[in-house]
Amino acid sequence: MENIEKVNNAKLMPINAILNKYGISDDYIINYGKYIAKIDINNLKNTKAGKLILVTSISPTIYGEGKTTTAIGLVDALNKLDKNAVAILREPALGPVFGTKGGATGGGCAKVIPSDDINLHFTGDMSAICTANNLLCAIIDNHIFQGNELKIKNVVLPRTIDINDRALRNITINSSYNREDHFILTVASELMACVCLANDFKELKEMVANMIVAYNDTGKPIYTKDLQAVEAVCILLKETIKPNVVQTLEHNLAFVHGGPFANIAHGTASIRAIKTGLENFSYSVVEAGFGSDLGAEKFFDIVCPKGNFYPDVVILNATIRALKYNGQDNLKEGLANLQAHIDNMLNFSKNIIVSLNKFSDDSIEDINIVRDYVKKQGLEFAINDTYSKGSNGGLELAQKTILLSNSDNKKIVKLYDDNLKVKEKIFALVKKVYHAKEVVYSKEAEEKIKSLEALKLDKYPICVSKTPMSISDNKELLGYPKDFTMHVTDIKLNKGAGFIVVFMGNVITLPGLNKNSNYLKMHIDDNGNIKELM
Repeated sequence: MENIEKVNNAKLMPINAILNKYGISDDYIINYGKYIAKIDINNLKNTKAGKLILVTSISPTIYGEGKTTTAIGLVDALNKLDKNAVAILREPALGPVFGTKGGATGGGCAKVIPSDDINLHFTGDMSAICTANNLLCAIIDNHIFQGNELKIKNVVLPRTIDINDRALRNITINSSYNREDHFILTVASELMACVCLANDFKELKEMVANMIVAYNDTGKPIYTKDLQAVEAVCILLKETIKPNVVQTLEHNLAFVHGGPFANIAHGTASIRAIKTGLENFSYSVVEAGFGSDLGAEKFFDIVCPKGNFYPDVVILNATIRALKYNGQDNLKEGLANLQAHIDNMLNFSKNIIVSLNKFSDDSIEDINIVRDYVKKQGLEFAINDTYSKGSNGGLELAQKTILLSNSDNKKIVKLYDDNLKVKEKIFALVKKVYHAKEVVYSKEAEEKIKSLEALKLDKYPICVSKTPMSISDNKELLGYPKDFTMHVTDIKLNKGAGFIVVFMGNVITLPGLNKNSNYLKMHIDDNGNIKELM
């Protein structure tokens, strides 16, 4: 009860006061009210080389297993131990907020605040990216309408929206000629990936310029720069490159910036937020979306080479709930899924801590089963009870993180060479991360791979888009499936962002609302005060 009251009675501190405490003066702060700000990265320069901590997870249930809560709780615990630490998280998207999964501000005593503002419009980054993308779509259609000088035949840039709306998955554009089009989530867009993977605004402009938005009647790529649209699009993006900063319930800092989903994009906060953390704090705790087969793998193989950093420690988050789910209600059987993700992370690092995100109904017997299993693997284990106890519930995890971050085990690894053929890169992931025996390709995927190779546009890392509910491409294959077949259904080059999207299985890039979605439980009073968001 004491901790619930602590959450309910949490007092917000002016964000400038907290930033000032860490040596970031008002000169570098762009305020969005008293409690939310952006950091002026053009002027803020520091040479600190902090430790990078990556938080990933086992295969989740549909509710999520608390990576964000773990990351926030760990930051609070590190600060309690007098280690200046910052959380680096993705921005919430409105789709999950009004849908099933909910917001992305943590939970219980390990949250970032003001939660409602963060979960809704926040600083407007999502809206700016969505609008910039749709402006570019309008420019393409206007070019066709005005005579189609570039001879555009196949438009590959979809429109975007930040709401789960299945009615917009497939549409017909009624312009100078009818053509099929579709919407995807803003967080799945290449423009979102560009914002998150750019090191600075100059590079963002270059990435936007090199986005392939269409192909002409001879199969030649049409770029944003060919439409003379780069300046207009980037005007809308000028503030999005600057990291957003908020506070935890315990008045520590969190950069909440960028929102790519890990099942349909690369799945981590912006490179600029990570670098700002590393340059100004001793510990930067980054959360990667979904399980290690998605967000974490992409962090190592796409984000780290681009940002020129590498994790010192990997926190592998697990819950009794997800383990039982993966074992079809049998905890010991579900440990196989934990092993799959341990094996995945051992590809990249030996500095692994398995963190059990404790729920109130977890039994001591079940906790000990997981603890004993992890210890037999020769790995560190810690209980994370920050949801219920705040920083006090994360001290064991924080202490082990500090010790492991100072070890000499760090070795930079990439699972494949970007210069390999597309199929060779895919097969490397299929064998080492998804643990399948083979991969088959649709006719459409085969043709697109041949086209990329013919155009010499194939030397990019792979970003797999697949279900997050299994390490395979089939959500029904729980636990640690092996010797199965994976199916590549489509291929798309995001040249501006710098990766090749490989669609595996049945991937929906624009979900729909469920019958019992969160919007049914929301309430705002007559004075405009939100009483219940989730």
